Amino acid sequence: MRSKGLYLRWLGWPLVLFALLALATVACNNPFTGGPYEETFDDIGSWGIGADADAEGDVRSGQYVLLVKADLGLFWSTAGEDYGDGVYAVEATQLSGPLDNGYGMIFRMDVENDNFYLFEVSGDGFIWIGKCSLGCEETAEPIIGEGWFDSEAVNTGLNNPNRLRVRAEGANLIFFVNDQEVGRVTDDTYARGDIGILVESLGEGGVEVAFDNFTITPLENSE
Repeated sequence: MRSKGLYLRWLGWPLVLFALLALATVACNNPFTGGPYEETFDDIGSWGIGADADAEGDVRSGQYVLLVKADLGLFWSTAGEDYGDGVYAVEATQLSGPLDNGYGMIFRMDVENDNFYLFEVSGDGFIWIGKCSLGCEETAEPIIGEGWFDSEAVNTGLNNPNRLRVRAEGANLIFFVNDQEVGRVTDDTYARGDIGILVESLGEGGVEVAFDNFTITPLENSE
């Protein structure tokens, strides 16, 4: 099990990337300006779904539900979009499983190389904000703090929603959990890319999280 006190992030087994749909529309649908975008998961849309022995993801009852069955690993689904600046937000609720976990969003993802920023909370009240290259198999680097840090902004336990939000303006990134700022940083590693949702198990499988209302708001329309 990965201790929340460790500075280095456990990287787990080879990661699973669910199949992307409608990639041909990426370049023409969404400009680099970032928005607007809204996904309420009333249907699958362009999001990848799938299942294997380690994880399964599907859209049901107006939510994207991602279940990680493997004891250790980071699993995600992406939308086949392309965004840069904007305010990214998603609602995430743990439905079942151990609270020692991670779940949240991916943004500015280079799909070809699996490079991205990720922003996750845990069921027991911690936050991890960083960036991955090559799908985190080689490098997962925190960009705020030295790894997991605890925060009273996180709603803990099961069936207790958390809203994750990022204001991304060029290299300036500001992170919020339930409308409370939890960190800001200047980092220009990734400028644009796909969006996604993720769930991570840290020693025990059965982590099930429901995601809803993934939005991207242009900066000029944000508060």
